[in-house]
Amino acid sequence: MSVHGTRRWPMINRSSYFRHSFVILIFCFSFFAASVHGQEAAPAGVPTTSGLPAQTTSNQPADRDVSWRQLPRNFLHDQKAIWLFPRTLAHGDRWVPTVAVVGVTAWLLSADPHDAPYFRHTATFDDFNGAFSGTNTALEMALVPATFYAVGLVRKDSYMEKTALFAGEAVLDSTVLEVIMKAVSDRLRPSDIAPTGQFSDTFFRSHKPFSSSFPSGHTIDAFSIATVFARRYQSHRWVPWVAYGVAGTIGFSRITLQAHFPADVFLGAALGYSISRFVVVRGQ
Repeated sequence: MSVHGTRRWPMINRSSYFRHSFVILIFCFSFFAASVHGQEAAPAGVPTTSGLPAQTTSNQPADRDVSWRQLPRNFLHDQKAIWLFPRTLAHGDRWVPTVAVVGVTAWLLSADPHDAPYFRHTATFDDFNGAFSGTNTALEMALVPATFYAVGLVRKDSYMEKTALFAGEAVLDSTVLEVIMKAVSDRLRPSDIAPTGQFSDTFFRSHKPFSSSFPSGHTIDAFSIATVFARRYQSHRWVPWVAYGVAGTIGFSRITLQAHFPADVFLGAALGYSISRFVVVRGQ
């Protein structure tokens, strides 16, 4: 008690708070896996228990399915769609979002030399970085689909199992694109540059082509997984908010950790979303 008779509350340890928040986040995903459920749509024309033919819904299009056996074939089809995307542009499709993504990425690239030094010199995010380290976020991204798949097996819920497989497919697709882009761009990470070094000349200089900065691998994977869950469980209105919120937090942590520039993170988010939304779970 203080001299004025009021209770003196103990100060909160911020590092402990962030660590506990991370554990709670993992628990929430596990609870989510145990609480939500999906229903596979029956093929059109097949009688349901009501005796009426089922209609193919937007939540589960008849032309898009996944299983362990189908994964290799799906992956090859996905890669074809990804690498032939310029042909889509040549036909006059997807120009507006493409120009928007390229424009924002270019603007962020021009701003990188000015915003990256701030995160180098501030200690504001030290506790946050401890909780959302690269290892922790990689573990989280692996744990979420694995948990869904395990719960789906136990509950015999094929929709949950397929959601996890779609998430794995999206990460595999994104990883191939990410690795090739990293090898081509060969960009230095902010942490590779001395505090007083040159932040404006970063491309083709890392000499670590498969571990370079552009784009952010954690972010592209996070948004790939988030988009699959947001689309597959869009009937639960809170799911997209949680999925994209967590993915955004992971992306932001890559900036505060000095692992990536903001442009790397933005492009990773755009690519992860696009691959899942328009290739892996298209139409859902």
